Amino acid sequence: MLQRADSLGLDTAFTRAEQMAPCPIGANGQCCKVCFMGPCRVVKDGQTGVCGATIETITARNFARAVAAGAAAHSDHGRDMAFTLKAVAEGETQGYKIRDPFKLKKLARDLGISTEGREVGELASEVADVCIAQFGQQRGEVSMAERAPENRKKIWRELDIVPRGIDREVVDVLHRTHMGDDQDPEHILDQALKTSLSDGWGGSMIATDISDILFGTPAPLVSQANLGVLKDDEVNIVVHGHEPTLSEMILAAVSDPEIIAYAQEKGASGVSLAGICCTSNETLMRQGVPSAGNFLHQELAIMTGAVEAMIVDVQCIMQALPNLADKFHTEVITTSPKVKITGATHIQFDEHRALDIAKDIVRRAIDNFPNREETAIPDVVADLVPGFSHEYINYMLGGSFRASFRPLNDAIMSGRIRGVVADVGCNNPRATQDAAHNYLVRELLKNDILVVETGCGALASGKLGVMLGEAALEWAGPGLREVCEATGMPPVLHLGSCVDNTRILTVLTQMVEEGGLGDDISDIPAAGIAPEWMSEKALSIASYCAASGAYVIMGITNPVEGSELVTNILSAGWEQKLGGKIDFVVEPEEMVSQILEHIDKKRAALKLPEYAPKRFGQSGDWRMEDLVDGPLEERQAALYGAVSS
Repeated sequence: MLQRADSLGLDTAFTRAEQMAPCPIGANGQCCKVCFMGPCRVVKDGQTGVCGATIETITARNFARAVAAGAAAHSDHGRDMAFTLKAVAEGETQGYKIRDPFKLKKLARDLGISTEGREVGELASEVADVCIAQFGQQRGEVSMAERAPENRKKIWRELDIVPRGIDREVVDVLHRTHMGDDQDPEHILDQALKTSLSDGWGGSMIATDISDILFGTPAPLVSQANLGVLKDDEVNIVVHGHEPTLSEMILAAVSDPEIIAYAQEKGASGVSLAGICCTSNETLMRQGVPSAGNFLHQELAIMTGAVEAMIVDVQCIMQALPNLADKFHTEVITTSPKVKITGATHIQFDEHRALDIAKDIVRRAIDNFPNREETAIPDVVADLVPGFSHEYINYMLGGSFRASFRPLNDAIMSGRIRGVVADVGCNNPRATQDAAHNYLVRELLKNDILVVETGCGALASGKLGVMLGEAALEWAGPGLREVCEATGMPPVLHLGSCVDNTRILTVLTQMVEEGGLGDDISDIPAAGIAPEWMSEKALSIASYCAASGAYVIMGITNPVEGSELVTNILSAGWEQKLGGKIDFVVEPEEMVSQILEHIDKKRAALKLPEYAPKRFGQSGDWRMEDLVDGPLEERQAALYGAVSS
């Protein structure tokens, strides 16, 4: 597709990244823009800004402000979901309903709401009210923090970093990083931690739970990923962004027989829906809607010439899309009251008329089909199995009547699984797309590391083909392969969109509660990586994971490299206080080395067996064949004898 862009003389994020060298001062966090006496570029030892701000204060402020912006973006998504739940409960919406009343009751109980004898609508209304209140709450603690392990809550309370209210913490960090306020780097970064926790154990967790309640808790299904999911003979609509409220209604609209008939009248065989970025993850894991790709595929999809409409809501949407779409017949349609893009068509989405608006948008795309000219859809597509919610992992491991994380814990304790790594985050055109994600996943799998993924990292693995059960036979080490053979699960589990990193927190908490792997998340042989990150949201995610006790490695660049002190606070300082930390590592090979060293250190601290892959890989039929040659009856007798002895 990049060769096609060159032949057509079109710019993409890749060419713009080549042409626009990043500012080395800003990239290292050394540029202060919080007042208009500057901007001040602090590049020499002992140099300060006009107000006297040191490089340590400036880099800490910049990091904290990025965390606040990321937390605000993800948490605002949770707020919108809570208001949607309220409207559904009051019967004010069109096309929505409560799809998982069991999760509604679970959330209600977690929020301290009585469920006995309550009707679904009444219960949903009160749950929505309590969730909405979490945003404006001024005192106390956000309710979701109570889900964390007991030892983790104790650490947070001793450090006074349990969020009081989601919006309050975002405002607090923006206030204290205003000119003339907080000037102690560690104190600034403590508030960054508190703000990030309001995202991970607040807004994002609310978003995930309510999305499951409204649209269904994910369970595995089969779908496809990459640009080859676009159809040459159908109207192609691509949904892109982060909120499932719109995309779910678009899916309902394209399934309407009247809409399909209308498309056929225009010369198309039907209407095809595909996703980009985290909207793709939302529809992929619940409805099996194919994914056209991750973040850096958004321009490439338009360049196929086969997309009638790209419908966007919020976050990760490139401003270049409308200009690129002008070179083709694609119409870019913005739908959120928070997002307008010059050159795009704006059709504001309203949950109260959701299905009608969705059908109008789909008809608009169908009307555009006759304007299609030459297409160039790559014949590249991969199968994948998404949809591993923490609820399904629990069921998958334990079964209907004894759902449990015990088999996972036992596999780690025995050494079959060396540890667990969460590969999350973005793509970044400063690096070859997906290259770091794919390298790390391959290396981790062969070292018997179970990989869980969200966001664009998940879609990278989907395109790579490792999100299939049979992928374990090719990619996994002997111990992990045995576990995948026994359960049928892929060696890489798709857990959803970026806000669904909260599912990972829940999995880690349930592993602690199951026992055998320590008393806190920081004890588990696990790590998180964001090798191609580019978003402020990624810094919020990394911070709340570190605050939860996880070791996190970020690739691409160190945004606080200008200050050795601040870099050390995020790493050694946070590890001492929290048991979790953030390291910035550019080279993927070094990431692998540090991850394995960390996991082995955690195994040793738990007094688990040293990782020894040669002990495994002889399970199932292979073991039976090894025991004895000869007729089946003799092999069975030998096997039973070996078992009884």
